Amino acid sequence: MKYTHLADLHLGSWRDPKMRDLSVQAFLVAMDNCIRDKVDFVLFAGDLFNTSLPALDTLKIVTKKLKELKDNDIPLYAIAGSHDFSPSGKTMIDVLENAGLLRNVCKGSIDPETKQLLLNFTIDPKTGTKLTGILGRRGQLDQTYYQNLSLQNLENESGYKIFMFHTSITEMLASKFEKIESQPVSFLPKGFNYYAGGHIHHPTKLDLPEFGTLTYPGALFPNSFSEVEEYGHGGYYLITVNLTDANSNRLNNYHQDIEWIPLKVKEHHHITINCNHKSPEIILFEIMNPLQNIDVKDALITLRLKGSMDHGKVSDINFKEVFDTLYAKNAYFVMKNTTRLNSEEFEEIKMGEANTENIEEQIIQEHLQQVKMFEKEVEMSLTKTLLISLNTTKNEGETVTDFQKRIEDEGDKILKV
Repeated sequence: MKYTHLADLHLGSWRDPKMRDLSVQAFLVAMDNCIRDKVDFVLFAGDLFNTSLPALDTLKIVTKKLKELKDNDIPLYAIAGSHDFSPSGKTMIDVLENAGLLRNVCKGSIDPETKQLLLNFTIDPKTGTKLTGILGRRGQLDQTYYQNLSLQNLENESGYKIFMFHTSITEMLASKFEKIESQPVSFLPKGFNYYAGGHIHHPTKLDLPEFGTLTYPGALFPNSFSEVEEYGHGGYYLITVNLTDANSNRLNNYHQDIEWIPLKVKEHHHITINCNHKSPEIILFEIMNPLQNIDVKDALITLRLKGSMDHGKVSDINFKEVFDTLYAKNAYFVMKNTTRLNSEEFEEIKMGEANTENIEEQIIQEHLQQVKMFEKEVEMSLTKTLLISLNTTKNEGETVTDFQKRIEDEGDKILKV
């Protein structure tokens, strides 16, 4: 048996058309690879889209390629991520499922007596693999699902099992993510053969006793300047399994090879310039000098400037010359970042490169309980939910009046007024 595990493409996240095209291209290449490698099925662990209502041109491309995947008898199993899940509970994942292009494995019910979440398994007809999982929600609002999850039925199930999740697991986080809110691995059911994660854009593979192999494939294509700078490209996992005993749930009866496959749609070159005690003219020279030895044709270029300039302002650096030179050499796209650069005459206000959800979390924490209308935990939950609800756009064909009324009604429901 052979399958792939992808996550966090965030189609539509880039504002620039060229970068949007690259993320779409990454999706198309990944699907072509799956067809070429004749995998039995594909997993997508959340955030295929960057919004619950993606652009129609993007949706058209995705549906066409998913139809091609289906025509090659390769099922796609998915869960909604924190971005492609809306406050109303609707997601484009459900639309694609209704069209027969994928299967949403987040299925279950609430036990009327225990109030616990009972998840169902989706069974792959070709391999007998059993899949289930929990969708992701912004601000760790999905934590309630895990806290109320019934584990016994999941852990007692036999056969080769996959659990899909889109959340931050504490034990899986690299040191640079240590400050973000997360939940312990003990929230997950034990005894699964593979845990297909999403949400954290850093490739991670962890083997834990009683659990098995837990992974984040990272973003299928970088979603920000800092991700392009650090990784240059995305990737996914290819898992090959020897099913020696399909009727047993003992992990050691399944030998599996797990390989991270880099997905490079463009060459990437990165230049970092330390601008400490340097003039704009010297900085320009240090940017241009290494470009003489780099083949930038059809490549993605990132420029990072940091430090404190000797004199002048950031705007005194002739970036136009840099960009004109690179595009004259047929560079595909050029990005610069000066958030860590300042001077004696002007110091730019800087915001860390943390995930926007984490920044929101910090701001909310700082201002909690200024007006004591609710308990602290209730106020935190309400604030997060309201932010998610307000982060929406007018639907196609919806009037301004209807849009405003919809927002007000959702706010009333959240606040129960």
